Amino acid sequence: MKTIVCGAGINGISTALWLARSGVEVTLIDQKGPAAGTSFGNAGVLSSGSVIPITVPGITRKAPAMLMSANAPLFVRWSYLPRLIPFFRHYLRHATWQHVQYYAKNMYPLISDSLHQHIELAKGTKAEKLISDHDYCYAYSSEDSYNSDIWAWELRKSLGVTFSVISGEEFSKSDPLYREKFCKVVLNKNHGRISDPGVYLRFLFDEFIRQGGKFLQTTITGLKKSKGRVSAIKVTDGEIDAANYVFTLGPWSGHISRLLELKVPFESEGGYHIELINPTEMPQETVKVASGKFVVTPMQNRIRLAGIVDFSGLHSVDNTQALKLLKGSAKELFPSIKYERVDTWHGHRPTTANSLPLIGQLSKFNNAFVGFGHQHVGLTGGAKTGRILANLVIGEKPEIDLTAFNPNFYSKS
Repeated sequence: MKTIVCGAGINGISTALWLARSGVEVTLIDQKGPAAGTSFGNAGVLSSGSVIPITVPGITRKAPAMLMSANAPLFVRWSYLPRLIPFFRHYLRHATWQHVQYYAKNMYPLISDSLHQHIELAKGTKAEKLISDHDYCYAYSSEDSYNSDIWAWELRKSLGVTFSVISGEEFSKSDPLYREKFCKVVLNKNHGRISDPGVYLRFLFDEFIRQGGKFLQTTITGLKKSKGRVSAIKVTDGEIDAANYVFTLGPWSGHISRLLELKVPFESEGGYHIELINPTEMPQETVKVASGKFVVTPMQNRIRLAGIVDFSGLHSVDNTQALKLLKGSAKELFPSIKYERVDTWHGHRPTTANSLPLIGQLSKFNNAFVGFGHQHVGLTGGAKTGRILANLVIGEKPEIDLTAFNPNFYSKS
């Protein structure tokens, strides 16, 4: 049952840890190390109600104006646009009500119990102390902006998401830093928060090693395939083999997908965060500011503001305008807060054209399994995705229907 797991983000570490707990001999591979990418820089939210994709009806009409505005949270590097056009053709084709409903219906079983799944994953480790049960608050600056989203709240409600709607004034009684900032706030129940995503994953990684797991820091350069199976992984300094292979490479999944003969419309989507270090005041709740599409999360000794969609490729330099936008939002939202400095981060999200992740066993190479493409809900869905992949490797049936996430849909004929 020796298994190699490629990628040490939340999906990979979760898979590796669950396999190690089942007695499987596991080697985890990553080019940088645990939590070195998206799983480090996210907003730290376990967002069970995030079942609405970016591609909603009307985005095609609104996107050009957003791209031309310096204050909109959507960026495209014009030099990268020619490479993006084929992907955008597929991506924008899904901006229909039918697909929004299909996406929501299938994503909810994957992420609805995110808090519970992370508690189970972290049980008995130092990581469990970093998980907390918190409402996830969507904050609207006007009645009109809230009303424009009512359809999304009705869809969430129909799936089982529980929430309450209060006035901005009432919300500020429990979180005074937001006084006079919002008109309406939606409090999502049964959600959670990770107080430090990077440390959280390192604690899980430490537990994986304690369970007997092995780690190899190297770069995957290719695959060896024979008779419908992956026979070895080529790495910088040679080859390594196993009985099973799990690929959870996040935004770096495009190349490995092609090697696995999957024709997936796929892009990396840049994201950013800034952190106000050692602030003089701290907000209490995790808040998504609807007008700016960014999330404010109180973390250990800092406030993180995370967001932005930046299509610029995996190897792009920091978008200074995106960082400027987040810094301006922080000053506008918290004018009274003083802090030591502002730290910045730029990472990437794995984005498929239909916004749905790929999770499952490959039919063309039956000892290969994939789990990537979670876009904006990687941390939220990572604990359960890892458990599903581990179960598939050891031959146990997954607890949810994986049809919508079937990677074999993209298998080249």
